[in-house]
Amino acid sequence: MVRNYNIISLNEFIDIYKKKETFPKKSLVITFDDGHRSNYDLLPLFKKYNIPVTIFLCSGIINTNRHFWFEEALYQEMHLPLTVEELKKVPNGERLRILREIEFGQEKEYTNPHALSKNHINEMLPYVNFQSHTLFHPCLTQCDDREARDEIFISKAVLEDEFGLPINSIAYPNGDYSDRDIQLCMAAGYEFGFTTDPGFNTCHTNPFKLKRFYVNEKSNDLNELIVDVSGVTGFISRVVNYPALKGRA
Repeated sequence: MVRNYNIISLNEFIDIYKKKETFPKKSLVITFDDGHRSNYDLLPLFKKYNIPVTIFLCSGIINTNRHFWFEEALYQEMHLPLTVEELKKVPNGERLRILREIEFGQEKEYTNPHALSKNHINEMLPYVNFQSHTLFHPCLTQCDDREARDEIFISKAVLEDEFGLPINSIAYPNGDYSDRDIQLCMAAGYEFGFTTDPGFNTCHTNPFKLKRFYVNEKSNDLNELIVDVSGVTGFISRVVNYPALKGRA
């Protein structure tokens, strides 16, 4: 897999993008969202294969015993009136109100952590580029103006001031974004925004609408991984969601 792609760091991608140069053939940037504690277990692989990766951190959850809302909701879904996917589509305040039914709170400290600690991050720093994924991982399009601004601005400030990380990029939680959110990101000082819109990027792609291919993290099938990275999975998804594309060769 590594031999078949030119794996470049996010900073290399940004440098080439800003210079408006052509990316190396089969360039690949590897990113992880959220900053799950399990990401630390991958550090030996990053070291062994010298693989540059970027992890987008939820700055309100890392280095705490707070939990990701979607993991708590999935774990206790039978006690909720809406599924996780349905909760992503309701206004943020309503989502938080519903989650209180399972005694979830964004700032509630549990007995165990879900996310990376500061020590984990510091140990991974020589091998990992850390960027922003908001504070608490709400769907930004469901946030009101104040909520969206706080999630975007404060996340960057926390990562820079408390963790000493140079932040230039943000990944939109769940891949959801609007023109308002892009304007807020620009005002906060981000230079790049990453979506989950499938596709390939060039130096002419909108810097706040950069595309990414989703990889099934639960699969151990190398062939499935290759298909995901090739873009075939994203293409099939678009065909399924847009009937007008069906049947085209």
